Amino acid sequence: MEKDTATAIGALPSLLLVDDDQVFCGVLAKALKKRGYDVVLAHDVESALALTMANPPEYAVIDLKMPGPSGLVLVEKLKELDNQTRIVVLTGYASIATAIEAIKLGAIHYLAKPADADEILAALRREEGAADTPINPSPLSVNRMEWEHIQKVLTENNSNISATARALKMHRRTLQRKLGKYPVRQ
Repeated sequence: MEKDTATAIGALPSLLLVDDDQVFCGVLAKALKKRGYDVVLAHDVESALALTMANPPEYAVIDLKMPGPSGLVLVEKLKELDNQTRIVVLTGYASIATAIEAIKLGAIHYLAKPADADEILAALRREEGAADTPINPSPLSVNRMEWEHIQKVLTENNSNISATARALKMHRRTLQRKLGKYPVRQ
């Protein structure tokens, strides 16, 4: 209730921006401030939680892959602090498995990088899904299917690399090398 009152009397809506890429974070923060948001920056889950424990943000844009815990952990924690926080997960490592988990944990949208400030704000404001979203006419490539399968098994193993490598019957270093690459384009 306090958030609605503060916004109604002229205070800017609060937005937490969390990304380990400090240059990207700074540029996006500047663009969001120009669009009327009070932006708070963090570069990992721990510092984001420290900034928001006393006053959870109205909006949050969270990178998925950062040093330490993933952005999914932060999505869960922010929703525990304030179930009304509207969260968009933004990532260069998009996968079906992490998109599903982000939404289950309470994110309202999941965007693949690159995304600009207008796309992010449109996602934050969106209330419903879009049944007219185009469906890709061609199936995923074999390399993309491999990436998606690895992400699914990694999620099932709570991001434990060793357990995932065992489940995939793959050497741990091979799995780490595959995970260190950006996902294959569809």
